[in-house]
Amino acid sequence: MTPRERVLKALRREEPDRVPVHDGLWAETVRRWQREGLPAEIPAEDYFGYEIVGVGFDPSPMFEVKTLYKDDHVIVQTTPYGGVRKNFRTYASTPEIIDWAVKSKEDWLRIKERLRPDYTRVDWVSLRQRYQQARSENKCIVLTAAVGYDHLQSYVKSEELLVIMHDDPDWFRDMVQTHALLVLEMARMILDSGYPCDAAFLFNDMGYRNGPLFSPKMYRECILESDKMLCDFFHSRGMPVIYHTDGDVRLLIPGLIEAGIDCLQPLEAKANMDVRELKKQYGDRLAFMGNIDARKMADPDPSVIEEEIRSKFEVAMKGGGYLYHSDHSVPPSVSFEQYCRTIDLVRKYGQYG
Repeated sequence: MTPRERVLKALRREEPDRVPVHDGLWAETVRRWQREGLPAEIPAEDYFGYEIVGVGFDPSPMFEVKTLYKDDHVIVQTTPYGGVRKNFRTYASTPEIIDWAVKSKEDWLRIKERLRPDYTRVDWVSLRQRYQQARSENKCIVLTAAVGYDHLQSYVKSEELLVIMHDDPDWFRDMVQTHALLVLEMARMILDSGYPCDAAFLFNDMGYRNGPLFSPKMYRECILESDKMLCDFFHSRGMPVIYHTDGDVRLLIPGLIEAGIDCLQPLEAKANMDVRELKKQYGDRLAFMGNIDARKMADPDPSVIEEEIRSKFEVAMKGGGYLYHSDHSVPPSVSFEQYCRTIDLVRKYGQYG
């Protein structure tokens, strides 16, 4: 079975030959692994046999990026979204957000004019090369895009965005819908330009460790309509939808199912998400991707990660509908040896038949 066939079968909640494998890695993690034995000339995704390749476009208002300050440790730059961020050179942590572009509705209206579909949003040369290589390797090609609440944090300070959501839901919905329409039209442009994709992978972080950032009611009133519009479009093109949202989002799952998502990812174990419980409750309507606790990968006792994988695979892969992924992304606390062990265990316990 090819990677493409394997992933799509799992997304349809059917049993492939084995559990598909994909993951997210911090850049600093890869640098550590290269010091510990990962061949520098082989990308980690090839070395470990990841089966999904993403393609996308620039969804920003495309403001000019300028370097304001840099030294050996940090770099401060303006962003395509009109803000200012400070990053460590290693990009090993979340950037410090110094300034945001949207502080008023008038700011938003000026930016909204810049959010129109356009061919210049796509690096067509890179897209063609990446797409053709992935097709030749029978990988599952997904069209990626950030949407909803999470994407708006590129413009608006998080706590202010939550206030807008509560106090001025019409404005909030306008921002969400504007971006959803941009995603839809850019997806249509890419798909109709000779690059049909196998699935969509949408990103919208809506939770933290102890629960969602807003109520299920707020999701339904402010975001669900736009998510459903996108899911309907992708389904009309034969593309299942993988939906990434961090944190404990259990209360939001019924709304996400109503919107039409096919697979929930990454199921953060450290935020009380457990695929064994989710499978029992929603396995007839959702596929699941992730939930393997990266903290347990880093445990010095190898039996800890083995039990994590064995016990979760035993439930999650039954009847299909499960894809391996860490419960968020793999941090540099995980050694190369520990991650190799993890993937070996995924292969061992992820076989069907």
